[in-house]
Amino acid sequence: MTLRAPLLIWFSTLLLSTCKAHLPEQTSLFEVVKLTAPDGSARADFIPYGATATNFWVKDKTGKFRDILLGFDDHKLYQSDAAGHPYFGPIVGRYANRIRDGTFTIPISKNASGRNKFHVPLNEGNNTLHGGLDGYDRRTWTVSKKTASSVTFKLIDPDGAQGFPGTVITSVTYTLDRHSTWHISINSIATKQTPIMLSGHHYWNFEAYQETQDLIGHHAQFAASKFVATDGQLIPTGKLTDVSRTPLDFRQAKSIGASINATAAEEYCGTGCIGFDNCWLFDKNDFKKPVFSIWSVNSGIKLEIITNQPALQIYSCNGIFNPALPIPRKKTQGGPLTTYTDHSCVVIESESIIDAINNPEFGVNQIYGPERSYNWESSYIFSTLK
Repeated sequence: MTLRAPLLIWFSTLLLSTCKAHLPEQTSLFEVVKLTAPDGSARADFIPYGATATNFWVKDKTGKFRDILLGFDDHKLYQSDAAGHPYFGPIVGRYANRIRDGTFTIPISKNASGRNKFHVPLNEGNNTLHGGLDGYDRRTWTVSKKTASSVTFKLIDPDGAQGFPGTVITSVTYTLDRHSTWHISINSIATKQTPIMLSGHHYWNFEAYQETQDLIGHHAQFAASKFVATDGQLIPTGKLTDVSRTPLDFRQAKSIGASINATAAEEYCGTGCIGFDNCWLFDKNDFKKPVFSIWSVNSGIKLEIITNQPALQIYSCNGIFNPALPIPRKKTQGGPLTTYTDHSCVVIESESIIDAINNPEFGVNQIYGPERSYNWESSYIFSTLK
């Protein structure tokens, strides 16, 4: 939706001045919001901290519910980092994924080489990851609306926070619908031109760690003939690479886990890394049909995604295990005496093309402002294999 500048500025000002008056004043960081689909086919838990999904239950092929979303049983760990900070289940932003050197320009230029340069905090080597040191995953969102099957969280990100221009007001609505369908809608308005790229950062194991501890039984298929080429720090070079004759070709269904070792030679997930941490571009997307499918041949749980986003990032949990700081699994996934291990889960992020704000050759406009609002829509449709 596009609004005329004066109207959107007025609307933004009105929201800023009245938000506290119209939203609940005492939102607890870890207050659990429980949702159930109207037909009982899915259940999920959320907390305001990071607008985070902490649990997600759907039925397996035997009709038994499994919690297939990774996370912490102790919700305080989402904030404390005492067990690390893997970005379990939140909304990531104001700009998801990486920003080269933590810099960008408006209008955008190659590697922030133009005027009007902005600097945001570095939190992954020389680059910025998922919005910086104080990204949206580290903010306490406000519950503005709630029903038995839906919740809306809101967040005000002030002008100048972490170096980003403009105040951004964001709402995310999670809705559980019939037939095990999870709708996610994210909308933002900004008072100045600013980069916005948001996504849900959800870790999945469709077996809930019951049959296996790896991704061999997890298969995926999606029509994407190009992926974003990156350097050893996973920063885009500006080029798109053909997936043909590479382990990143999922145009025909295949095992994710069985494809991981084949990534080692080219280090597709960064220097010294084995696995996937890549952004694919969908060949076609009419926003009406699923563009991505993933399933476990063991549990029978399948996920199809319909989205208005042009790309998809997949991370195969290459570095989730830290011997010095192992993350205990949730009780619903065999914990807490067992831990989450490398290549035992997968993150799926529907999003725009990564770091396009430093690569104008991608031809993607990720700058939003008073005349252009941001909209992200996805439906996660769960079912079981026939």
